[in-house]
Amino acid sequence: MITAHTFKGQNIAVFGLGRSGITTCRSLTAGGATVAAWDDMAAGRDFAQSQGVELTDLTAADWSKFDALVLSPGVPHKLPKPHWSAQRADEAGVPIICDIEIFAREVAARAPERRPKVIAITGTNGKSTTTMLTGHILAQCGRDAQIGGNIGRGVLDLDEIHSGSHYVLELSSYQLERTQSLRADVAVFLNLTADHIDRHGDMAGYEAAKRRIFDNQIKNDTVVIGVDDDAGKRICSDLIASNGRRIVPISGRRSLGRGVTVIKGKMSCAMGARVETICDLKNAKALEGAHNGQNAAAAYAAVRALGISAKQIAPAILSFPGLAHRMESVGKVVNVRYVNDSKATNADAALQALKSYSNIYWIAGGVAKDGGIAPLTAQFKNISRAYTIGEAGENFQAVLKKNKVPAKNCGDLEKAVLCATRDALSGKSENPVILLSPACASFDQFKNFEIRGDAFKDQVRKIIALFESEKAAKASGGAAA
Repeated sequence: MITAHTFKGQNIAVFGLGRSGITTCRSLTAGGATVAAWDDMAAGRDFAQSQGVELTDLTAADWSKFDALVLSPGVPHKLPKPHWSAQRADEAGVPIICDIEIFAREVAARAPERRPKVIAITGTNGKSTTTMLTGHILAQCGRDAQIGGNIGRGVLDLDEIHSGSHYVLELSSYQLERTQSLRADVAVFLNLTADHIDRHGDMAGYEAAKRRIFDNQIKNDTVVIGVDDDAGKRICSDLIASNGRRIVPISGRRSLGRGVTVIKGKMSCAMGARVETICDLKNAKALEGAHNGQNAAAAYAAVRALGISAKQIAPAILSFPGLAHRMESVGKVVNVRYVNDSKATNADAALQALKSYSNIYWIAGGVAKDGGIAPLTAQFKNISRAYTIGEAGENFQAVLKKNKVPAKNCGDLEKAVLCATRDALSGKSENPVILLSPACASFDQFKNFEIRGDAFKDQVRKIIALFESEKAAKASGGAAA
């Protein structure tokens, strides 16, 4: 755990007692702060108490006594409507921060020679894969790599800061909008498409939150920025014009005069006197799809910026085991392959999987984002049949049928997997893929996308076990005969 020494002697309110909230309470208390912790949900309060966190009813607290409010990233402080705790903090002039800001202050408080390297990664899509891949490369190259933030472990739950350590942090717009002090040695900005508009008001507000990842960088720091979308190109041009740091453009689609590119799986780097071939991603089984080309280019550029050689980085990329719930191969029955892409919670994320396979038996649905699946129509040609689930099921089914895609509204995931398996096995498609890539949030039927993905994997394993059992029974029966 990282101890928050910089808040010693301060009175800090903490609202939201999930995974990161409890760790924040422990970190602040260990550093000498007085913590007042609360959650609206009784279950959250009970769990926090079971973990040794002392509660204070913030609804009855004197907010003029607090030096800061650490507000859970998922709780709004402005839009669409301020949470009551944010209103109380604002009325009392109490600054609202998050755990990333606490980490940033701890890093800044150390002498330069004792500071870790910080690689901060954001973007609408691809940031989890890029974060895990970057951490994997660093670890394979013998570096102390701590991976967390918006993925895996909360930032304050990572190992204590020390010289020689590397913190690879996935950062959401929710976290960035409450972070003022973070200075990233390498800031990675992958892409920007419409998302979380209810929270940020409009695309300008969403972009402004994401762009905070560049704040506080100095001349020797590096920006790695995707230029495969219009927003990325524009932001890249803005940063180059400001001439304040080293800029490395990346692309998974086209050649760049300067930067790191992946074209047809071949990664090349044009940051020196000559173009250098790095590796062939066709040999990286966990990085299928053009979108993963950009993710791999970003991870390569980030690690290379820290002085690690291309010769060390290339084999580390190829050995990456992949990310759970992101185009994760689960197994096969006969010639039917099952792929878990539960992390695709919006259409733009699902687009990447739909572009990467053919003969798809697609499972989609849940709580739809703005625009639904309309942005995916160009990829409907890759879908043999579709199976819709959840709140968006009927609407998605109608859109698919309107576009001449055979579709069945199955309602729940279990029925969808069974129907897809039956159809894929009985169909004439070559090497069919049953793909869970919902293009939706999960919380109508599952607490989060991880639980949804695990439910898919559990059912697939049962189907595989059943087929294996039947196969063994036939074999033993034939032997007996």
